[in-house]
Amino acid sequence: MKKIYTGKTKDVYELENGNYMLQFKDDMTGENGVFDPGANTVGAHIEGIGRENLRVSVKFFEMLNAAGIKTHYVSADIDNATMEVLPAKPFGKGLEVICRYRAVGSFIRRYGAYIEDGAKLPAYVEMTIKDDDRGDPLITKEGLEVLGIMTGEQFDAIVKATKEITAIVAAEVEKAGAEFYDIKFEFGFNGQEVILIDEIASGNMRAYKDGKTLEPMDLTALLLK
Repeated sequence: MKKIYTGKTKDVYELENGNYMLQFKDDMTGENGVFDPGANTVGAHIEGIGRENLRVSVKFFEMLNAAGIKTHYVSADIDNATMEVLPAKPFGKGLEVICRYRAVGSFIRRYGAYIEDGAKLPAYVEMTIKDDDRGDPLITKEGLEVLGIMTGEQFDAIVKATKEITAIVAAEVEKAGAEFYDIKFEFGFNGQEVILIDEIASGNMRAYKDGKTLEPMDLTALLLK
């Protein structure tokens, strides 16, 4: 088993069967010890969150697969916090797809002069380039086309899939007694097929309860009870 990538919250290994293995860590994105799913730095270490993120990811991947939505999920070993996945090539050097039901986080930091903090959004989808040095800049559909990262048709298909996936996740969050705010995903190629990759974990989404942001472990506990 060969390590091929070291990430902020996961490491990636190549398996002998051609698939990959994701090793979930106990690190969370954020700044100065404060959790923020939109941050591009490791801001907090929470003992056991890697395993819990994996459990939530398995829950949602299995729901999506059952709904006929293609993902890279193959199997998981909860005790060892690992997940076997299909090999997938990212768009460009990596692209994050965010779906927002509420105006919070980086959205309100950018557009706060035009919208109130926490205002409702219509499942608004935006994409950012994964580039820590440049602060993960936003990119438009036209920009993705010009740079040869994806076609306009692929962009439209991913936006549609993102809204469908988010609706499933949001429904589970609401059923658990919390209010869903936003989430980020990644997509990639398995052969010629575009599929959902990475994870669907509490550390990649934002939810509120009683007017306060739920910490990842608290949201995980709600989703898994």
